Amino acid sequence: MSSTTPAVVTAGAKGGGPEEPKRPGRVSLGGMSLNLRSSGIYIAFALIVVLFSVLTDGALLTPQNISNIIVQNSYVLILAIGMILVIIAGHIDLSVGSVVAVTGGLAAVLMVNMGMPWPLALLVTIAAGALIGAWQGYWVAYFGIPAFIVTLAGMLLFRALTLTVLGNQGIGPFPDQVRTLANGFTSGYLGNVGLGPLGGADLFSLLIGLVAIAGMVVAQWRTRAARAGYGQSVEPFAVFVLKMAAGAALILFLVVQLARFKNLPWVLVLLAVLVLGYSLLANKTVFGRQIYAIGGNLHAAVMSGVKVKKVVFWIFVNMGVLSAIAGIIFAGRLNQAGPTAGNSFELDAIAAAFIGGAAVQGGVGKVVGAITGGLIMAVINNGMSLIGSPSERVMLVKGLVLLAAVAFDVWTKRRAGAAA
Repeated sequence: MSSTTPAVVTAGAKGGGPEEPKRPGRVSLGGMSLNLRSSGIYIAFALIVVLFSVLTDGALLTPQNISNIIVQNSYVLILAIGMILVIIAGHIDLSVGSVVAVTGGLAAVLMVNMGMPWPLALLVTIAAGALIGAWQGYWVAYFGIPAFIVTLAGMLLFRALTLTVLGNQGIGPFPDQVRTLANGFTSGYLGNVGLGPLGGADLFSLLIGLVAIAGMVVAQWRTRAARAGYGQSVEPFAVFVLKMAAGAALILFLVVQLARFKNLPWVLVLLAVLVLGYSLLANKTVFGRQIYAIGGNLHAAVMSGVKVKKVVFWIFVNMGVLSAIAGIIFAGRLNQAGPTAGNSFELDAIAAAFIGGAAVQGGVGKVVGAITGGLIMAVINNGMSLIGSPSERVMLVKGLVLLAAVAFDVWTKRRAGAAA
């Protein structure tokens, strides 16, 4: 079972060769075809950013505001990474908000009330998140209870446990190191460099951005070469260069803006590591392919020898670990663990996954897509706040965006079925 179909732009037939058939979910652009299902999310993200940049007179893309968007939404993006894997496998997790609350409360009790050294407290908290995930994974994978029911029960159980641990008061403050992880920025190790009318920017951050660009180009080039080596269709070289140039320009813009403010947020570094690691897990490992196989066709996965119960169990363990990390980040950002922490986080994480291209039936989705979906929600929140929109209007727009994303997924599936 293959993973989600990559975005491929192919040239029309030349030299008398057979023209590639038109496939569902694609549109023709000047003799080339674009896979809307996998590329549409990035086009939509770009259009939303442009729209709110205009509506806010450029305030959306100022260095400080970009930094705020990343820091203020980091915990939702962390949850979205785990949620996309759960949804790809054909399940759902409604408990992550409550797990964020209970693990943040546990971290506060260990570090503040009991005086445990912060590195050990973080390890214990992450281990507790893994145990919570194992608890839920057992009921789903080995006992056969639907994930919706198990995690709905978990939402109530772990919220009750949070209230039992914290009562009606918050616990804080956290150690400086934990606050730095949640709110801090990398130091200017190499000093600043002048950027003309843009002013000064941290040289170390700029070098990290250049390394990221080089890594992206090398990885995409190797993927393209591998696809060509297996005889699969690849985009024309000019289109490939254009895509790499656009990606490099985006990364460089973000890094320059962040380097002009307070350098790279530490949570961005953490997110980059998680996105890279989980992208490799999903796309390059046997375990990742098994996740797609289970969500795409459970019966075929069983017949192929996939140990479905084991894979599903570890998916929920992983979700518990990422929920614990998000709980630590959220509590550290507020500098206290509160009983209401994590409210509606599960809805934001699920929305990020579906807006980012996950299929309702499972089997389709990308980690980068989930991050993009989370950033779309973040930009909508931030942009509408900058223009003074009331909270009910923000919720209205977010709900419509989610509905449109799922409707688009259903529409492309129906077109594919009609064309089969």
